[in-house]
Amino acid sequence: MLDRSIQPFIREPEQLEVLSPERRVMPNGIPLYILNAGDNEVVRIDLLMEGGRWQQTQRLQALFTNRMLREGTRCYSAAAIAEKLDYYGAWLELSSSSEYAYITLYSLNKYLPETLDIFESIVKEPLFPEKELGVIVDNNIQQFLVNSSKVDFLAHRTLINAVYGDKHPCGQLVQEEDYHLINPSVLQSFYDRYYHSGNCSIYLSGKVSEDTIRRVEVIFGSEPFGKGFLRPEKSIYVPVTSPGKRFFAERADAMQSAVRIGMISLDRRHPDYMKARVLVTLLGGYFGSRLMSNIREEKGYTYGISAGIMPYPDSGLFVINTETANEFVEPLIKEVYHEIDRLQNVLVSNEELAMVRNYMLGDMCRSYESAFSLADAWIFIHTSGLSNSYVMDAVDAVKTVTPDEIRELASQHLCKETLKEVVSGKKMS
Repeated sequence: MLDRSIQPFIREPEQLEVLSPERRVMPNGIPLYILNAGDNEVVRIDLLMEGGRWQQTQRLQALFTNRMLREGTRCYSAAAIAEKLDYYGAWLELSSSSEYAYITLYSLNKYLPETLDIFESIVKEPLFPEKELGVIVDNNIQQFLVNSSKVDFLAHRTLINAVYGDKHPCGQLVQEEDYHLINPSVLQSFYDRYYHSGNCSIYLSGKVSEDTIRRVEVIFGSEPFGKGFLRPEKSIYVPVTSPGKRFFAERADAMQSAVRIGMISLDRRHPDYMKARVLVTLLGGYFGSRLMSNIREEKGYTYGISAGIMPYPDSGLFVINTETANEFVEPLIKEVYHEIDRLQNVLVSNEELAMVRNYMLGDMCRSYESAFSLADAWIFIHTSGLSNSYVMDAVDAVKTVTPDEIRELASQHLCKETLKEVVSGKKMS
């Protein structure tokens, strides 16, 4: 019989085997990355275009260009696209980031010819119909207005603007009037500039056969498509941080306040980044973290508090975020600085560091357990300009970081004087 009163032995993963994608170059020059893994007859196609917020000429241009691809093409109406994808059991995802647009199709292999036909039309011949665009813009305006009444939304906007400034893409805050400036011609111009075969890469993951590769190559790799064929130049933006320490976004009727504490931090290529991730996880990156143990479990100031580094091109945003009752804002912030002081002055115990290591290694194992999660990982690596050894380097950093290094990293990269404090909620007298 299993004795459930005895804790199972914790064993650290000895090594992490991560499948690397096969790289091919199609006749028209598009790189094709293939991750053939998994037993289910499902394939995922990720088509990446290098064009995001960093390249747009007005706010929301990149977002709505990508979002509108499914709303009508030369061959299919929006209703027909939705109906056919549903009929064939396929799923389409559209998203955009700082520098990339992502068009993702999940399809059963047996219906791939039919779903690829729709996918090709979405990528190559969208129409950006005015009626559908108007409906989507109106819906987004309503969602924006709802979000604008939430303290966490206001706190995040205030923080990134304070840290990056109005001239930086991160710090440029969308306003309601920006939605009204979106029209089909604005989207068409962005599409024409960035959605073409000279600015594209494709990832295939799942159960990928040679027939699947051939079909993708015939549709997307045999001839150039799009206009211009010029790759975007690398855009460099310099953050201009606002002076001052405390920023307040008032919401007079708020029952509780959102608190954000943050600053510009390491980008993903910095030599300290991987071991700094261990430091941030220790501070507030998992349920047993220092911030959770103190501020949630011991003090009871909040239901949850977390810390992390949000990656952006050429920088990262270190941020601590939580919500608390209005009267607990000041003691909560005091305890955050207390935990930073402890990390800078007191060596973390080997037992606590081992627990963080096991958590992070287990999380990595989950991140690379399926073909689709592997595709996500390699897309992140390639779009971030990281080396192919990134995964193993990350594992090595987690395994080898020492208590002395944690203390040194905390002293170097958790500068209390640089941290900006943002509170959104009801002003307390």
